[in-house]
Amino acid sequence: MKLQRVMSAEERRQFYRMPSRVYQGNIAHRATEESLTRMLVDGPTVFHTHARVAPYLLLDGDDVVGRCALIHDTKLPDCVQVAFFEAMPGLSGVVDCLTLEARVFEPTAQRLVVGMNGHLNYGAGLLLSHFATPPIFGLPYTPAYYADYFATLTLRGMVSYRFSMPEFEQWETQQPHGEIDGITVRTMDMRRLRQEVEQYTYIDNNSFDDTPYWSHRLPQENYELFHPFRFLLSGENLLFAERDNKPLGFLLWYPDFNELVGAGRDFTMWDVLRFRCADPIKTFRFAEIALLPQARHSRAVYAMMLKLIAITRRRGYTHGEGGFILEDNVPSLTMTRKYLERAFGEKPAPYRRFGIFEGGL
Repeated sequence: MKLQRVMSAEERRQFYRMPSRVYQGNIAHRATEESLTRMLVDGPTVFHTHARVAPYLLLDGDDVVGRCALIHDTKLPDCVQVAFFEAMPGLSGVVDCLTLEARVFEPTAQRLVVGMNGHLNYGAGLLLSHFATPPIFGLPYTPAYYADYFATLTLRGMVSYRFSMPEFEQWETQQPHGEIDGITVRTMDMRRLRQEVEQYTYIDNNSFDDTPYWSHRLPQENYELFHPFRFLLSGENLLFAERDNKPLGFLLWYPDFNELVGAGRDFTMWDVLRFRCADPIKTFRFAEIALLPQARHSRAVYAMMLKLIAITRRRGYTHGEGGFILEDNVPSLTMTRKYLERAFGEKPAPYRRFGIFEGGL
């Protein structure tokens, strides 16, 4: 087993063909993350100004049996990330192969991190449950046997929670409405997308310093992430909590765009048109919530939750699902469980499970 750096046009085609080989006949898989893979692998992006991204083919003899990209980001200097990993079943020696190449790729790094795709905002994790269920947009989908390939590494678990909306809507109707401690919640102004992304980035960078694998973002990086989806997003998908016109936090959510596409398929312009003309989606992703340190004891989360529920009720969503939360991220888990328990009257159980795998170099 060895890794071969992608150099030729044919090797690049083999790199991008690998998912169709792995997921052939898999009715749960969606290919909507491949556009992000191409953006980060092919470049150039602002991310490439501080990170190296190198695509590889995994070879068993002369046979191409997998792919990945090795990433070294100067903002996470001790890590070599193994991103966009896809491989056929029944392989052996995968970790040894990746470890050897990672040492050559960045000799100063001390950790191998499998399942990071450059940054947490780009996605992370290998799937550990619900392999027969299509993923919600932005959450990873991988085969069950990938976890076996990395069983010798340390698992860092992540979870998501899924919930039905009628219970949340009933909870919202029981809450007092009106001004909440001088906090206002506004929607993103799509006409000022660059400026709004700057505020989103400022709050992001000042909220997650203690989160494992987090690194500070540039506004231009997040703009590159938002901009391709401007025809699918609306101002309501990003809520800002403010007091006296000063930011407190944000809540990012969006429809489950994977409901627009079939197995193994990415978006087309027809999917966008169908969504814009008659939105058929019934589930949304509660993607991210962030608070500035000075707002953590405010009622900003409560105010944004009330606003979100009013929007999702009007849009007719029946279910929501949260983004991945690291199991050792106690504040995020506590907040999520608190609101779910208030709405449902019982302690919630995680829905999907994911993992990042880590080892020494």
